Amino acid sequence: MENFLTQTLVYLGAAVVSVPIAKRLGLGSVLGYLIAGVVIGPYALSLVGAQADLMKFAEFGVVILLFLIGLEVRPSMLWDMRKAIFGFGGTQVVGTSLAIAAASMLLGLPWQTALAVGMVLAMSSTAIVLQTLDEKGLRQGPVGRAAFGILLLQDLAVIPMFALLPLLATVAPQTHGDAGGHGASLIAHLPAWAQGLSVFAAVAAVVGGGRYLVRPVFRFIAKARLREIFTASALLIVVAVASLMQIVGLSPALGAFLAGVVLAESEFRRELETDIEPFRGLLLGLFFITVGAGVDLPLIARQPWLLAGLVLGLMVLKFLVLYGLARLFGAPKRGALAVAAALAQGGEFAFVLLSFTVGAGVIGASLAALLTAAVAVSMALTPVAMILYERVAALMDAAIPDVVPDTGDFDEGEPDIIIAGFGRFGQITGRLLSANGFKSTVLDSDIEQIELLRRFGRRVHYGDATRLDLLRQAGADRARMLIVALDDREKTVELVETARKAFPNLVILARAWDRRHAYDLLANGADAVERETFESALALGATALQKLGFRAHRAHRAAAFFRRHDRRMFEELRPMWGQEEAYILASRDAAQTMDRLLDADLHRMRPGDGGGAWDTASLDEELRERAQQEGAE
Repeated sequence: MENFLTQTLVYLGAAVVSVPIAKRLGLGSVLGYLIAGVVIGPYALSLVGAQADLMKFAEFGVVILLFLIGLEVRPSMLWDMRKAIFGFGGTQVVGTSLAIAAASMLLGLPWQTALAVGMVLAMSSTAIVLQTLDEKGLRQGPVGRAAFGILLLQDLAVIPMFALLPLLATVAPQTHGDAGGHGASLIAHLPAWAQGLSVFAAVAAVVGGGRYLVRPVFRFIAKARLREIFTASALLIVVAVASLMQIVGLSPALGAFLAGVVLAESEFRRELETDIEPFRGLLLGLFFITVGAGVDLPLIARQPWLLAGLVLGLMVLKFLVLYGLARLFGAPKRGALAVAAALAQGGEFAFVLLSFTVGAGVIGASLAALLTAAVAVSMALTPVAMILYERVAALMDAAIPDVVPDTGDFDEGEPDIIIAGFGRFGQITGRLLSANGFKSTVLDSDIEQIELLRRFGRRVHYGDATRLDLLRQAGADRARMLIVALDDREKTVELVETARKAFPNLVILARAWDRRHAYDLLANGADAVERETFESALALGATALQKLGFRAHRAHRAAAFFRRHDRRMFEELRPMWGQEEAYILASRDAAQTMDRLLDADLHRMRPGDGGGAWDTASLDEELRERAQQEGAE
C-alpha cells in the first residue's frame, strides 16, 4: 500500500510540475507528460517501478481511450465520414505500410519482416493526435475530421493485422532466435490459420453478443436508478471483452474499442460517456508519462545516430505520404500540412503489435526494441512537429498580407447582407444577390480560396465568422440578413447560435448538409435553411425523367410535387427531432405516403395528357386532399 501511494505521488507530482512549465513554454501538455515520464523513468531518476508495471498503466490508459472512441462509432457517423474513414484512412494505412516496407527492404530486411514493420509503423497515436488537435483548436474542423477518420480506420485495421501478422511467420526466414513467448494467449499453441480463425470468431462473438444482450441488461440496470451502476456495468463489459481478446492473443485495448462500438447504439451511451469522461484526461496523462518512462535511454546512447535516422526517416516518410494523399483527396495545402504534421509519428498500438510480432517470430527482439524507442521518440516530437507546422502556416499567411489582415477593413459601406463562407455554395447565392442590387460583405477563412477569388475581382475578407467582434465590425448589427454557407457543420451551428443571441433582429439563412443538420440549425435560431444538395438533386431527377421519356411539363410537375411534399414532411417531422425512435418510425410512414402519392399522380396523368401542364399552383391543394385521403384510410 505504501509503495502504491509513493508511486501515485511521483506520477501526480511529475504531471503537476512538468505540464504547466511545458504549456508556458509553448510545448503543449503532451510533451510535458512525456518529458516527465523520461525524468522519473527507470533510465533516469528511477522514481517509478519496473517496465512491466509501467506498461500496465499505459495499457489501461489506452483501454479507456479506445473505449471512449468506440462509443462514438455509430453507423450514421461512419456513413457521414465514409470518405475520410474508408477512403482517406484506408489509403493511408495501405500506402504508408507499403512505403515503409519498401524503405525497410532497401535497408536489408527480408520482405516478410519489412511488411510487418510497415504495418506496425503505419499506425499513428490516437491519444497524442486528438489531445494535440484539441489544444490547437483543430479538432472540430476539416483537419480534425480528416485526422479522426484516419485514426479510426487505423484502429479498425488492427483487427486484420493481428490475423495477418502470424501468417508472415509461416514464410519468414527463421532468423529470430530471440523471439519471446506469446504471453497469456490460450491459442498460442495452435497453427497460424487456427489462430486467425479464433480471432475472427472472438470478434464475431463480441459483436453478436453485444447486439442482442447489452440493451436488455442495461434496461434491467436502469430500474435500479443508481448512477454509479452504469459506470460499473460499462467497466464490467470492458474488462470482460478485453479478457476475451487477451485469450485469443489480441490487445485488451482493441477489446475495449469493440466494447465501445457495441455500446454506441445503446440509448444509455450518453450516460456512460458522461460518467467516464472526467477520468479521461488523467488517464491519458498517465499514459503519456508511461510512454516517456519507457524510452530506453541506454539504447539511445549506444546508437544515437541510427535512432535519429530511424525517427527522422519515419516522420518524413509518413509526412510525405499523408500530405500527398490529403492533397489527392481535395484538402487545401494548409489543411494537408496540418494533417500530415499531426499524424507523422508512430502510435501506441505499435508497442502492442511489436510485442505480438516478436512472439510470433516475425520481428526479432533487438529490432523490436529499437523500433519501440523510435516510436516513443517520434510521439514525443509530435508537439514539435505541430509547432513547425504553425511556423510554416504563419509564413504562408505572411506571403499574402493583403489577404490576411489582423483586423478587417470593411470599406464596402453599409451592407445589406453578410455572407459567411464563399465556396461553391456561397458564391452562387452572393452573385444572385449582387446582380439584383444588394450590397454584401463576404467572410471566409480559406486563404487559398480568398486568393483565388481576389484574382477574379471578388472582394472577400479573411476571418473566422464565428467571432462576435468580427461580425460586429463587418456590420452585423446594421445588416438586414446573415447567410451562413460554411463548409464546416459544427461551425455553421456555432455561428447561427452566436448570431441569433447577439443580433436578435438579424434574419439568418443557413446552408444545411442534410435534414438532421437542418433541424439543428433551426433549433439554434436560423430563420430558414436550405439543404445544399436538395434542389440540385431534384433538378437532376427532373432531367433524368425527361431522358427516360417524360414530357418536360410532366417532369417539372413531378419535381414540384416531390418538393412540396418533402417540405411538408420536413415541417411535420420537426417536432419529433431528438426522439430517435419516434422520428425514425414517422419518417418511414412519411416516405411510404410519399411513394403512394407519387404513384397516384403518375397514374392520374396519362401519356400525352396536358392537364395541369406547368400549373403548380394546384399542387398544394392536391397534396392536402391526398394526405387527408391517406389519413382517412
